[in-house]
Amino acid sequence: MVEEIYQSTKQDREKWIEEKDYNLFNLESHKVFIDLLTDSGTGAMSDKQWSEMMTGDESYAGSQSFLKLKETINTITGFKFLLPTHQGRAAENVLFSALVKEGHVVPGNSHFDTTKGHIEFRKAHAIDCTIDEAFDSELIHPFKGNIDLQKLENVYQQYGKEKIPFTLITVTCNSSGGQPVSIENIRQVRDLSNQYEIPVFFDGARFAENAYFIKERETAFKDKTIKEIVLEMFSYGDGMTMSAKKDGLVNIGGFIALNNEELYKICGNFGIIYEGYLSYGGLAGRDLAALAQGLQESTEYTYLQSRIKQIEYLGNKLIEFGIPIQQPIGGHAIFVDAVKFLPHVPREEFPAQTLGIELYKEAGIRGVEIGTILADRDPETRENRYPKLELLRLAIPRRTYFQSHMDYIAVALKNIFDRRDEIKSGYEISWESEILRHFTVKLKKK
Repeated sequence: MVEEIYQSTKQDREKWIEEKDYNLFNLESHKVFIDLLTDSGTGAMSDKQWSEMMTGDESYAGSQSFLKLKETINTITGFKFLLPTHQGRAAENVLFSALVKEGHVVPGNSHFDTTKGHIEFRKAHAIDCTIDEAFDSELIHPFKGNIDLQKLENVYQQYGKEKIPFTLITVTCNSSGGQPVSIENIRQVRDLSNQYEIPVFFDGARFAENAYFIKERETAFKDKTIKEIVLEMFSYGDGMTMSAKKDGLVNIGGFIALNNEELYKICGNFGIIYEGYLSYGGLAGRDLAALAQGLQESTEYTYLQSRIKQIEYLGNKLIEFGIPIQQPIGGHAIFVDAVKFLPHVPREEFPAQTLGIELYKEAGIRGVEIGTILADRDPETRENRYPKLELLRLAIPRRTYFQSHMDYIAVALKNIFDRRDEIKSGYEISWESEILRHFTVKLKKK
């Protein structure tokens, strides 16, 4: 479909964002010109996906659409057992209800906000074991999502298998800038985890994009198809969660895929409590059918090349303008280094959020802060946690915008960059929730 975009004035936008307590999540969509808040569920489905929706089997139990999705996921990932959920954080909720207990630690590569929230809600702790190279935005490293094996082994030795329910590998790693993880690193994590008898799970929201980078950057896999790479990648895991709203190419949905039948039964009980019956998990049959087709499409090289080249185009424009971004350019978004962009704004005044607000006022573009507000407070001390990177994420919806939109985004950021010295202060919090505050936080000018 074609959607009309409403062009507002800068004066309009300044008024609107102030009325919404400077929280970009609170804006109504018609007040946004180009929406880069997230790539989750915001893309366009294909003609084949729409045709699949017409065949949706809405049976409560044993739906043919479920069976089609189960077969697709088994073929693509190799995992035997499937539990659909209504979205990714619901999949986390079900799996973590079965595995994560008070006092546990969950190591991984820069857990995303909902993942960390689910862990901390259960009075457990997420431990970031990402390689140090990920936190230097100017450094070129092909796999900045990789897990540092020494950091991981230190966690294993300190806590042991009694306190570690699993290690979580996020592909691609969103919080470090949409950065991929190599097959070599995944294999090494699996081998190390086997030594300590610790399971390995994947957050596979952007698994297909991760496979694309493996094909492009890991020599041993340059002649493999995306589907072959995906199958090998997941062969080193015990299971996965997925927000299907990313590389599933659908507007709603998620799932858990597992190999262990006993764990599947335990998760199934939680799934019935929280999500619905085992074969629909909060989704309509037509959504299951569209997801099965979407997974087939997202694991084709031609689609992935088109998708990621668009993001590279925007990133290279920004680099030409001298704008500091996380490099190399990631898979689903551009991540602007807000500390380098706005060096005059103190960390306690949220420079990434400040930049996001400026971009909205400048051009009606909505991004999202991946920084101190998202990092939340330490559950014990209630002090702000300051992450190593303070980023403004511009997440590009799939199959939605054109090159002219990318040019518009780049020029808007350049306009702000040219007057960056004028921006000397940011914002402070006037109200926040106890967990996952960035969705609903209220701010005021400092």
